[in-house]
Formats: sequence, C-alpha cells, structure tokens
Amino acid sequence: MSLVEIAPEDFDVALDIAYATARNFTGRPVYARPACYLHSDAALALRRAVRLARGIGLGICIFDAFRPTEAQQVLWEHTPDPEFLADPRNGSPHSRGVAVDLTLLDGDGAPLDMGTAFDAFTPLSHHGSTGVGAEAQRNRLVLLGLMTAAGWDFYRSEWWHYQLFDARSYPLRGDGDLPEPMM
Repeated sequence: MSLVEIAPEDFDVALDIAYATARNFTGRPVYARPACYLHSDAALALRRAVRLARGIGLGICIFDAFRPTEAQQVLWEHTPDPEFLADPRNGSPHSRGVAVDLTLLDGDGAPLDMGTAFDAFTPLSHHGSTGVGAEAQRNRLVLLGLMTAAGWDFYRSEWWHYQLFDARSYPLRGDGDLPEPMM
C-alpha cells in the first residue's frame, strides 16, 4: 500500500486534524502527532476535488484522513455508535487510507456554514437534513457535488465524510505502517 502524505503546500488544502487536538467528540487528543495521509488512489481523487473546488473559488480543509486501526479502537471504546463510527472489528475506510473528513472554505479561507460542527453525532449531520438552514443545505450539496464528481462516495450520516467507492477492498493499516507514528 502506498500512503501519501497530504501536505498543504503540495495539495493546496488546509489541515485541521481534529483528533490531534481536544476539539473532537472524545474531548482529548487521540493522535500524538497531527498528520494527514491517504492511499495514493484517494490522493488522486483528492487532487480532483481540490481542482473542482478552486474552479468555483472554494478551498478544502481536512479534519481527518488515514486513521490507524489503533485510533479507530480508541474512538469506538469512547463512543460505540455504529451510525457514526465503524466497529474496529470490521474496519473503517479511514483505517484503509481511503476516507477523508473535510469541509469547504470560502475565498478568504473561512469555513462555510454546514449547519453542524464536524463530528456532531446527531441526525442534523445527515446528508439531506432539512433541520439545518438553507445556506448550510446548499453548502453541503456543493460539497457533495464536488466530491462525487471527483470520484468519492458519501456516507449518509455525516456531511463531512467521503470515501472511495471500493473502500472495503483496501487492506486495514495501523500506526506501524506510517513512516513516522501518529499515535
């Protein structure tokens, strides 16, 4: 497996790796080091999404990408909710390097209104939720259109989560598969 580091200067993205901070649903850092990696196939799809976003004056900010299996276990132990987290026994697309959690940025680099925060484990986070304002619904649909046009599949419960269509065909990977550990 080829994991590619997603460096902001190489991919024209912003990074806000939430699990390296306390600003996530666990309330504490899960990663010891903020890093962003994707499988080379997913990195190509990310480049397409960035190009499409730039074409309409928007940017992309990534909250999470490759997530070591050890981190998936920590998240599951904190909140074993299969609507929002993959059971580590089955594996997450994140732990295969083919999923990304992200949002759109305006031309000044400010996040667009998506109606909920990243990792808001509530029905308001679902794609197509009419419980969020019209602007947030439009922004979610723009993100959905960009990502699907770039070759990504969406997860219905999380407006921020996208994965490759054949995500389960990629092998699970852990912290030891990285050039420098994240955990």
